[in-house]
Amino acid sequence: MNKIILTTALLVLFCACNNKSSDQRIIADSSGNINNLSVVIDNDLWQGEVGEAIRGVLASPVDGLPQDEPLFSMNQIPPSVFSGFVTHNRTVLKIEKSKPLDFKILKDVYSKPQKVVVVSGKTNQEIIDLIEKNSKKIIDAFKQEEIKEKQRRINLSLHDDKEIQKALGISLKFPSAYRIAKHEDKFFWIRKDITTGTTNLLLYELPFSSVKRNDSLMSRIIKIRDSVGQVHIPGPTDGTYLITEQAYAPFQFETTLNNKPTIETKGNWEVHDAFMAGPFINYIIEDKANNRLVVIEGFAFSPSVEKREYMFELEAIIKSIKIK
Repeated sequence: MNKIILTTALLVLFCACNNKSSDQRIIADSSGNINNLSVVIDNDLWQGEVGEAIRGVLASPVDGLPQDEPLFSMNQIPPSVFSGFVTHNRTVLKIEKSKPLDFKILKDVYSKPQKVVVVSGKTNQEIIDLIEKNSKKIIDAFKQEEIKEKQRRINLSLHDDKEIQKALGISLKFPSAYRIAKHEDKFFWIRKDITTGTTNLLLYELPFSSVKRNDSLMSRIIKIRDSVGQVHIPGPTDGTYLITEQAYAPFQFETTLNNKPTIETKGNWEVHDAFMAGPFINYIIEDKANNRLVVIEGFAFSPSVEKREYMFELEAIIKSIKIK
């Protein structure tokens, strides 16, 4: 009798688990290089005005780089071959012509994690108008997905940030390949050697009142950067040091980091009295709770090579910051 009851119970449990698993869709892991976008579109649309509109948005130059580099590298895929492993790219833009006007941002459609943007319309012009109208949403959706993926990869091997936490009350997730090159009081210079140069992070604090949002904001930020460079970031010879490039004005944006109001500045640096230069991204975070401004900056030195991915890594690291 006990054997019959046990067998029945096991059968009920097996059937319940079977039903549960059948209700859950099995989905593959996504893949692909960072900032590499699949564009699912007919060949004639890609080669015509619709393709031009897509490239005008998603292959527009990254702000603050010394040479033009596109926001995303794109791979066009005709709908007829968009199946199987081809659908597993982490970021996908689908263009559907001869369908009702629609714009959708979808999650984990063919793989996980994945962001799929679908743009449909009955005519080329309807599709172009939707792409241009929603350009910021499209860029933000794909970029956020790629930042998350880059941070996931960074988290696989992290540098110990206890020294930074103790000095500044800040946690930062950066790869173990970086090293703390300089720590003086509440200033940190963190570096990683790359094939053609270095990628760098600066971390320090300022009095809360040292930066004000007025007409002289940009000149004030440049003055602070240059003074910090003169004190802490020497060039290759005596009397040389890091400054903001004088030939071009940096880009400036309002954003948030760690849920705090933040000024974002992108531009190019150079070394005073030396032939060295490259891109930087600088964030000034309002930390009202501690009556201070927290400054975190990334810059790369990598002459004669593309720098988009180096700067993207620095941005992903910076966006992991947590202020206690």
